[in-house]
Amino acid sequence: MGTVLDSHFLALTAIVTVGYQLFFFIITALLRFDKVTDFAGSTNFVIIAVLTLILKGTWHFRQIVLTVFVVIWGLRLGIFLLMRILNWGEDKRFDEMRDNLAKLAVFWIFQAVWVWTVSLPVTVVNASSRDPSVRAEDIIGWIIWIIGILIEATADQQKLNFKNDVNNRGKWCDVGVWKYSRHPNYFGEILLWWGIFLASTPVLHGAEWLVILGPTFLTLLLLFVSGIPLLEKSADKKYGGVEEYRVYKKTTSPLILLPPSIYGNAPGWIKSVFLFEFPLYNKGTSREGFLS
Repeated sequence: MGTVLDSHFLALTAIVTVGYQLFFFIITALLRFDKVTDFAGSTNFVIIAVLTLILKGTWHFRQIVLTVFVVIWGLRLGIFLLMRILNWGEDKRFDEMRDNLAKLAVFWIFQAVWVWTVSLPVTVVNASSRDPSVRAEDIIGWIIWIIGILIEATADQQKLNFKNDVNNRGKWCDVGVWKYSRHPNYFGEILLWWGIFLASTPVLHGAEWLVILGPTFLTLLLLFVSGIPLLEKSADKKYGGVEEYRVYKKTTSPLILLPPSIYGNAPGWIKSVFLFEFPLYNKGTSREGFLS
């Protein structure tokens, strides 16, 4: 079907994303119902991927594979998060936003930017007429995506099971993949989106390489803004005075899955430079103690 507004569907996907997020923002603001927030974000990715695939209409194998990847990821995560919040109750992230329309609007604007930016690799691939044969980049990217979604899905389910066990009330999750990373779900998500980017590279040309902003934005967001820093601050506030938690934090990688025996004995500078143990993750604790 070809071009709609622009040859790369950038304007179209921006309009669709803003409209979709605006719809759910209005629901949240008027009804004070914030249980659909994560569902709105995850499913927006699905809409963009499927829409651009259909509108272009070339149905190249690479386009289909990456679109299917996004659909699987978006539906799994969206349904999982929706069921979780319906089970747990209100989303604590919005405790300070429900009565502040400006803060709520900023959150939804940021979510729209997140969706549109992270979707860039798939959007540009689906808009492209180029169709080179399958290359090593494709296969490696697909493998990375598979590893990433398996880690993310496993981590999500293990933590949900842990939290639903009444015997674990008031405890932090340190079972399964959570033995090897304090945030394995984020590690999986970062991996799978870099996998999608890598699999998109065979069709990229010139300025299209700017789609690397997608996985870069996601990585920076989770490492420095709304992901790990907020959860580390919350965990430190709850468990910082518990010796077992301090040992867990000292010996468990913040992101990359690593055996505690290896991470716990790594020099502090190795943790900081190569293993993402940034100072902002230890504001509520003794930084020296965790990096020693």
